[in-house]
Amino acid sequence: MTDSTTATKTADHSERTESTFDPTQDTGAAEILSELRAWLGVNWDPDLTVGEWWERLGLAGWSAPGLPENAYGKSMARADTVLVAQEISKFGALGAPAGLGLLLAAPTIATHGTQEQIDRYVRDIVTGQKAWCQLFSEPQAGSDLAGLQTRAVRDGDEWVINGQKVWTSGCQYADLGMLLARTDANVPKHAGISYFAFEMRQEGVDVRPLREMTGHALFNEVFLTDARVADSALIGGVNNGWAAANTTLMNERAGLGSGGGNAAGGDSAPPGTVLGALTRRAGDFVEGASTSGSRRSGTSGGNGENGSSTSSTSSDSSTSSDSSTSSTSGSSGAGGVFSIMRGGPGLLIRVAQKNGASKDAGVRQDLVRLYTLTELGRFNALRLKGVKEQGGDIPGLANVSKLAMSQIVRLTRDLGLQIIGPFGTLHAYDADDKASLGQATGDPFAGGITEMALFAQAPSIYGGTDQIQRNIIGERVLGLPKEPNNDRVTPFSELPKNA
Repeated sequence: MTDSTTATKTADHSERTESTFDPTQDTGAAEILSELRAWLGVNWDPDLTVGEWWERLGLAGWSAPGLPENAYGKSMARADTVLVAQEISKFGALGAPAGLGLLLAAPTIATHGTQEQIDRYVRDIVTGQKAWCQLFSEPQAGSDLAGLQTRAVRDGDEWVINGQKVWTSGCQYADLGMLLARTDANVPKHAGISYFAFEMRQEGVDVRPLREMTGHALFNEVFLTDARVADSALIGGVNNGWAAANTTLMNERAGLGSGGGNAAGGDSAPPGTVLGALTRRAGDFVEGASTSGSRRSGTSGGNGENGSSTSSTSSDSSTSSDSSTSSTSGSSGAGGVFSIMRGGPGLLIRVAQKNGASKDAGVRQDLVRLYTLTELGRFNALRLKGVKEQGGDIPGLANVSKLAMSQIVRLTRDLGLQIIGPFGTLHAYDADDKASLGQATGDPFAGGITEMALFAQAPSIYGGTDQIQRNIIGERVLGLPKEPNNDRVTPFSELPKNA
């Protein structure tokens, strides 16, 4: 689906930083975790607003410690950033703003953006001021992402956008989107794509939810009609969007893969201006919020431009959800699909022990198998960290991890349904039904297990299908020949396209 392409400088964007950021470079986890505990003791105050707390957390480098220091991070290894998140949770403090901004947009802008763009966009991501979505896939450009047809036409110091995107998570709550658009159809398809930081809350943006068999609308389709984006929001230079897109996709696969630490999201407040969490009390989002830290006066962690919230004139009126804002959908609450994903084999073991399914030798064997797969994912993440510390790499590991996550989710589906037995034929489509189901079955996780069974088909498709992951491993890691085609040399305007 994608190619690794080195970004090249262009005359009009020559000040952007080059791709020197290595998110797996270790900086001494033990010492930094000790520093974090001391910092939390001084700075965490549950009576701060969410916005005030995230200002402290983000500007101190703890929201996204894997980012480089010039991008509000601490250049920590990915495996160590998971430890940071766990430490914040153990302390009882509200975690970093979740979502695609922190997972995908921030590392992409840190790699390909100018310092001015880093200060404008990444600052608002790590402090939770703005939520992001990903405007990549199109009805005629899914696995063949480079075949996208959304057009961007320059109009003075702006670009006019027309086209359609699909399978877009959380865009109804997003302030900005990572937009791929075609800026030149007269060059080969990979060479004529540009990457924009796109304002979602504007006229010409129509968001429509896609309801799934789970009962939720995790994804949306987005219609763009004469929408506009500033030239200053162009990340990586004109026609260099494929390189930036590959950075986004690399981080997506690493985050979604087993051992990635991000696949299931986390318990946090939703970022951005739309859902209104920024002005709420931070402690209200934390179960048993800690009051052990010194309570400060609520001053923010720094001064500077936060970016203003834009008024929405979009026709977006949907109420769907994604993993980054799943607190609004019920999917991540007790027994929700993301709770099941985070709970892993331990949660299913407890359910099996409670209802007696653990007496079945076949169930016990599959529980061990599930535990083994999740541990392999964790070990691979540690293995990659060790190799990176020695200056090496493990090509294709992110793709292998993404495939492993698909396998883990499918096994969780099959095993969960086997454990709850006939109750697996019942599903709750809203919060009230879920409460009734839990009461009827005596199991608060029954609704989450059936939701997982319905959801399990998705991970093998989103973030690059299993087939695409295998193609990448075969062609780029093992060096197997690609299918013959001429799309590398033929102008996009001359290539055959789907109707």
